[in-house]
Amino acid sequence: MKVKTKKLDRGKVTRLETSGELKEIIINEDFEKPKNAKIALCFRGDESSGIIELNTKEVEILNKELTEKKHLLGNIKILKFKK
Repeated sequence: MKVKTKKLDRGKVTRLETSGELKEIIINEDFEKPKNAKIALCFRGDESSGIIELNTKEVEILNKELTEKKHLLGNIKILKFKK
């Protein structure tokens, strides 16, 4: 996984790019307020780690977009190599 972000810092744009492997997916659900559920994608790289949080609406949009464009991906094989 590769994460790219931009941030405005003292009037200048700072860009950050990191990569890592998806390690865990956590679903935080509140039984009293099920619409406030969050899905956390936890990743870890050699020198970085992070969490990407998505709410349910963002997950639905992502799912819809992926199912519409799934045919464009074709046959994909994921290979992992150890150094």
